Amino acid sequence: MRLDKYISQHTAATRSLAKMAIKSGRVLVNGEVVKDQGRKVSDTDEVCVNGEVISQSGEAYILYHKPAGVICATEDEEQETVIDHLDGITHKTLHLAGRLDKDTTGVVLITSDGQWSHRVTSPRHECSKVYVVQTADPLSQGLIETFKEGILLKDNPKPTRPAELEILAEKEAKLTLTEGRYHQVKRMFGACGNKVVGLKRLSVGCVEIGDLEEGDYRELTEEEIASF
Repeated sequence: MRLDKYISQHTAATRSLAKMAIKSGRVLVNGEVVKDQGRKVSDTDEVCVNGEVISQSGEAYILYHKPAGVICATEDEEQETVIDHLDGITHKTLHLAGRLDKDTTGVVLITSDGQWSHRVTSPRHECSKVYVVQTADPLSQGLIETFKEGILLKDNPKPTRPAELEILAEKEAKLTLTEGRYHQVKRMFGACGNKVVGLKRLSVGCVEIGDLEEGDYRELTEEEIASF
C-alpha cells in the first residue's frame, strides 16, 4: 500500500495531511525518514508519524457532535470533514456509521468496526434516530397521523416506515425514525408542503448527544457499543 494511503487509513489524518507529513520529513519507515509518498509499505513495516508508531490494536467507537458546515466524509481536499476534527485519535481506518447533511448538526457515529457499523445502519435492524426539526411554516396536529401512516416520497415505490412525530412548538417538532433514506427528514416535510430550516440529530439508538458540545467527541461506553 502507498505510504500516504497507509497513514490516512491507520490514523485520523486525511490523505492530504499525510502527504504533508511525509514531505516535511515527519514520517519514518523502519527507522528511516521517507519523503516518497508512493513508497510501498505493509503491516510488517514500522511506520512512525510525528514520533509515534502507528497502532492498529483494538477498534474505535466514537460519538461526534457535528456542527453545521462540516461534511460527513473521511477526507476532502477542500472542505472540513468530521475526521479532521478528531484530534488525538490515531487509529486504523475510520469510517462513518451513518451520515448527516452539511447543514445538519448532532450525533455522528464513527468507527473502525465494519460489522458494527452495518448493524447501526442496516434498515433491517430498525435502529431509531431522534431529531429536532425547525420548519418554515406552522405544524398541524394532523401531521402526527400522516407521519405515523408513512409518506410516499418522490422516486420511492414504497412509503416511509411509520415515524413518531411530536409537535413541540408552532414550528418545532421531535421526529423519531427507524430508517435512513437520502435526505429523508427534509423530504418528508417537503412532501407535506413544509420546509425544514433547522435540523439536529439528538440520538442514534441509545447513544445520545447529552451535554457534548458541538465539535467535541467522546468514546462510546461498552454498554452503548453492545446495544447495537
